[in-house]
Amino acid sequence: MTAAQDIHAVEAAIRARGVEWDIDPTLDRMAGLVDLLGQPQAAFPVIHIAGTNGKSSTARMVEALLRERNLRVGRYTSPEFASMRDRICVDGVPLDEDRFIELFHELEPHFGIVDQKYGRLSFFEVLTAMAFAAFADAPVDVAVIETGMGGTWDATNVATGTVAVITSISLDHTDYLGPDVETIATEKAGIIKPGATAVLEQQVISAAEVLLRRSAEVGATVAREGLEFGVLHRELAMGGQLIHLKGLKGSYEEVFLPLYGAHQASNAVTALAAVEALTAGDDPLADDLVRQAFAQVTSPGRLEVVRRGPTVIIDAAHNPGGMEASADAITESFGFTRLIAVVAVMADKDVDTILELLEPIVEEIVISKNSSPRSMDPEELAQRAESVFGQDRVHLAPRLDDAIDLAISLADEGDEFGAGVLITGSVVTAGDARLLLKVG
Repeated sequence: MTAAQDIHAVEAAIRARGVEWDIDPTLDRMAGLVDLLGQPQAAFPVIHIAGTNGKSSTARMVEALLRERNLRVGRYTSPEFASMRDRICVDGVPLDEDRFIELFHELEPHFGIVDQKYGRLSFFEVLTAMAFAAFADAPVDVAVIETGMGGTWDATNVATGTVAVITSISLDHTDYLGPDVETIATEKAGIIKPGATAVLEQQVISAAEVLLRRSAEVGATVAREGLEFGVLHRELAMGGQLIHLKGLKGSYEEVFLPLYGAHQASNAVTALAAVEALTAGDDPLADDLVRQAFAQVTSPGRLEVVRRGPTVIIDAAHNPGGMEASADAITESFGFTRLIAVVAVMADKDVDTILELLEPIVEEIVISKNSSPRSMDPEELAQRAESVFGQDRVHLAPRLDDAIDLAISLADEGDEFGAGVLITGSVVTAGDARLLLKVG
């Protein structure tokens, strides 16, 4: 078997364990597995991140700050854009194919034991265990761990975060996490452990109350955006924004962030507070360290400009909260005279609200489908779009590559320098588009 065949065989074996959105609310399997593995998740301090939107961007910013301090960092995020290996990174680099294969085969006998004793491990549980083992073996100085979905019953929650970060909470995955913001916040609050520092991005009141109650119950120290830390000022800059941040231990001026939107500034100061909370002593981080770290941050698929003439942007917004933030950022940061959207969404999302949020900023919309089996049928999505945009503004191209080509040609009908294409609706859509457009 060739190396290419071997990596495909390993990925197929992991995917055969199900889909990551199929949640069985128990930590028994993960607890049993990490016991067999010698508790690898306890071998390093953890910054644990939950929330509805902004988790991956915040994780990348935390990683950048820690690496600028010359620390070895493990980062576990989901889902991937291109390769399953993208989820598990050490020093900013995904595990290479040989190490990924080796790691799976090292742990595979333990998977079988847990399968027999506790029930079959899921896709996400296997990958989470592989991440913990990879980070312990590296070894890393700090691990930045993003939950997959939720918090209390998420496979990552066998780890005890020294710092628990909760990014913006809104409605998403309601079939699994609950019907309202309070219930969803209760699930995500489960990552806040006794004695931890809870770093809370600004929340709606109902979510904030839940998070504060949980923090009080477990004796966690609370740091809240808008009170203990926050964005003092932000202004547009070429390729991003210039921000002035108030952290937990200091103030940091003229920090360039090469990402767009107020939501990314909020993610940045939240990441900063998380790193300050992890750092011993009362001294602030060095100004140059903060500036250098943030200037290097990337967040693939988050308002990512991938070409010019016309400008093509890939964005992974997949729920109303994410789409609202993206629409605001596009309006603020790009002076489009004509914007064409390519949209492919999952069938279980609040599709109508997503479309309604897009309508004011988009001239025409091209409906398509992504590679996920959960992708909404494009004909049904087109009908929903017509009720929002009107029939004349809606185009149908079931193949995503055809949809992108059509959108670019529609954009070209206007002013090339003021025209843009936005490809959005799902993380999978963003990943597919990056692959089709040969990004990265």
